[in-house]
Order: sequence, then structure tokens, then C-alpha cells
Amino acid sequence: MENYANNYVVVAVFIFLGILLPVVALTVGRLLRPNKPNELKQTTYESGNEPVGEGQVRFNIRYYLFALMFVIFDVETVFLYPWAVAYNKLGLFVLVEMVIFAGMLLIGLLYAWKKRVLKWNSV
Repeated sequence: MENYANNYVVVAVFIFLGILLPVVALTVGRLLRPNKPNELKQTTYESGNEPVGEGQVRFNIRYYLFALMFVIFDVETVFLYPWAVAYNKLGLFVLVEMVIFAGMLLIGLLYAWKKRVLKWNSV
């Protein structure tokens, strides 16, 4: 029973430290950093140029869809490389698993193509 309670004490200590350490670090940083705000420092920085227009600009949803497609196929590449390196050691079962994985991604690509997500129209 004592060992069981000891586990909770360890978890409680880690939760306490997980909250305390960031709060202390941020508080010490706030006390030590220089703080002299002025209007020029609080303007938006655009590569050394004067800010033009509003900060909130509406983007076409296609930008996000292309980004999502990139992430999907980037993740596929991350999974394919270690598989290809260790293929000889893994055997036929892993080949079948990778074909299933690539097939699911291909189905997603075909679905996006059918919905004309990949067609880029000028706005």
C-alpha cells in the first residue's frame, strides 16, 4: 500500500515542478529583461519595410488544402524511408503493410483529384 501511495507522490511532484518551473522562468525573465516600449517598437515588422494594408488578410482555402496535401505526402515519405532501409530484415508481411498504407494514400489522392482540389485556379 505504501508503494502505491508513493507513486502518487512522484506524479504530484512532477506536476508541481511542471507548473512551477515555467512560471518561475517566465517571472524571472520578466524581471530581468529591459522594458522600454515605444510606438516604433510596437509596429509590425515586414522585412524592414513600412507595413502596408491590414494585418488580417483572407487567403483562398486552396492554400490550406495544398498545405494539407503536402503534409500527407511528407508523412508518407517519412514512413517510407526507414521501411526501405530495413526492408530486407522485415520480410513479406511488412511489404503488404506498406502496400496497404500507400494504397490508402493513393485513395486520398484520387479523392482529392476527383473533387478538383489539386486544380489551381487564379483568383
